[in-house]
Amino acid sequence: MTFQKLTPQDILRLLPYFRAQKSRLSNYTAGYLYLWERFMNTHFAEEDGCLLLRDRYVNNYYFYYPLSAAGDEIAEERALEKIEAYCRANNVRLHFTAIPREKLPLLALRYGADLHISNIRRWRDYIYAAEDFKTYSGGRYSGQRNHVNKFKKNNPDYSFSLCTEADIPELCAFLREYSAVQYAKDDPLAGEEMNGVFSMLPHVFAYGMRCGALRAGGKMVAMSVGEVCGDTLFVHVEKALRGVEGAYPAVAQMFACACAEGIAYINREDDGGDAGLRKSKMQYLPVRLADKYNLAVHRSIDALTKLPELHTERLTLHEVEEKDAAAFASLARDIEENKYWGYDWRQDAPADPDDMWFLEELRSDFKKKNELPLGIYLGETLVGEVVLHAFGCRAEAEIGMRLLPAYRHNGYAREALLGLMEYGFIKLGLERIEAKCFRANEPSARTLRAAGMRPCGEDETYFYFYKTAAM
Repeated sequence: MTFQKLTPQDILRLLPYFRAQKSRLSNYTAGYLYLWERFMNTHFAEEDGCLLLRDRYVNNYYFYYPLSAAGDEIAEERALEKIEAYCRANNVRLHFTAIPREKLPLLALRYGADLHISNIRRWRDYIYAAEDFKTYSGGRYSGQRNHVNKFKKNNPDYSFSLCTEADIPELCAFLREYSAVQYAKDDPLAGEEMNGVFSMLPHVFAYGMRCGALRAGGKMVAMSVGEVCGDTLFVHVEKALRGVEGAYPAVAQMFACACAEGIAYINREDDGGDAGLRKSKMQYLPVRLADKYNLAVHRSIDALTKLPELHTERLTLHEVEEKDAAAFASLARDIEENKYWGYDWRQDAPADPDDMWFLEELRSDFKKKNELPLGIYLGETLVGEVVLHAFGCRAEAEIGMRLLPAYRHNGYAREALLGLMEYGFIKLGLERIEAKCFRANEPSARTLRAAGMRPCGEDETYFYFYKTAAM
């Protein structure tokens, strides 16, 4: 599976996914993605009729819940498997972002208790009843009604209309006047949002969005941009000139009246932690704040702070010692013997690396929690390496082993595999350990079978094996 950078042209092609979404979260809309894809470095892939979205923020990947244009929940779960496989294959930590509340139980059951869940207040969307915005009726909305009435009194020649492409120059001129204040703020998100609005504005009609403008004295004083997905109108942009009293509640109401016919809810997005914006949004009396859950899925290796020391009948498995750097380097450098190892160190090594480079790379892999590597010791002598790697988020990992030529054919390989697998099942809580070997490597295939691993498939390159905690 390959993720590619999300572009405005891609968003246009992917509209059926967004229009079909039922979460009522703004993150799964075309407008939100257009506004923020540069800041969030959003990438996408399509698998099993589902859209997979991925942001990158502070050097971590964050995956959205898969979107099926057909509403196929089974296909969405299959797409989750594709995300999991992608993370395993690329040593990527599995983090989810903007998970709707209704999907949280499914993911909690899928990944178990070893899961960090957060639901940050400033990113929750404000959801309102559409009828409330159309009417501002009742005592609860007396403040909004008063502001709208004052706007109308001060501007008896006001007008509101839905915009067309012919209005884009005027909309851009309005935004240039409005944006001077935004760009002056000591807030990078405010500037980023304005950049997104300027970029998106010429394309809102091609994306099927709706745009409305409020004028007073023939001059544009406020505008809104939104889109309908399911039963919800998402308001992505709402701007009004400073000093025009009542323009905000007026344009909010008029945009709702013009665009929310037959719509149950209006999503006016999050407050971003802005105290003034939060106060304003709460004054409009949301029916709920839509939760957006972030999930960090922990793997079995993540809690380890140091490598274990394991004992079998004849062997000790523990961290490779510095005194054995030369022996370990000779194990790694033997290109002919290691052609079946599955990794060629030369693609990452500097020119003519010394012995310690190999040991430092081994330690770095554990520090990054990419693998759990142990030296195989016969007494004080290093005879090989056994490693758990490719840790997955559903209590699985892959095992590999290699021996120095002088110590082969003594049963050490099987013994080391059994020792590390026992540790994996009992101490790490793994449910499944997998292995693969090249088709031409029959000795390794025999060793894996001897260690109790069962064949589970093959392709043109590999034989595949597995073992579970119950076997």
